[in-house]
Amino acid sequence: MLLFVAGENFAGESGNSDIPVPVPDQALCFAARHGMVGVRVSYRLAPAYPWPAGAKDVAAAISWVNENIDLFGGNPNEIVAVGYSAGAFHVASLLAHPEFQERDSGVAGAVLMSGIYHPGADASAAEKSYFGADASKYDQRSAFPGILNVETPILLAWSALDPPRLVAQGEQLKQRLCNSPTRCPRTTVLKSGTGLSSAFGPDASSDSLAEPTLELVREIEARGLP
Repeated sequence: MLLFVAGENFAGESGNSDIPVPVPDQALCFAARHGMVGVRVSYRLAPAYPWPAGAKDVAAAISWVNENIDLFGGNPNEIVAVGYSAGAFHVASLLAHPEFQERDSGVAGAVLMSGIYHPGADASAAEKSYFGADASKYDQRSAFPGILNVETPILLAWSALDPPRLVAQGEQLKQRLCNSPTRCPRTTVLKSGTGLSSAFGPDASSDSLAEPTLELVREIEARGLP
């Protein structure tokens, strides 16, 4: 089953992310087209809910899925979390910080797309709202170094047309994972800048996350074979 955590921002006026509705719809349709159960996850936003609320919300959602997914024909041992933009950080943060995890909130694989994994001095106002104004705390609130120690298979992706900062974040995470005790992540660099909607859309060409994600799913399924 695929669990989608998609949100453009860390902060906002409402209690939900402001990602356009068609984007998660395309992602859920991708899951349905390939015989998987799709679940959409939202998270609370700063400033009302600062760090680490996003990761804790994802943990709570995964815990709920583990307890209830059999009602929808899903396998709790084959959950792949797909994080996009700010959602990518929340998924990465959950992997990196075991203290945020709840009972049965682990995942079998993760897809991280166009995320910020380590805030820095160039943090946006929305990021500062979530991570706090004290930049000296950003190291401990990032996905590093914890994510370098997890064995969960990761598919890492970004668009060549993403802002340079996002491209640099993806490249840095890839390099550090490749130099870690685990292994290099699968990596896909998309040529399109239209985001998750086109990456998982029905008319996606080779410039797509569809096939790399399916390869990750197949690897996870194969583990359960006798």
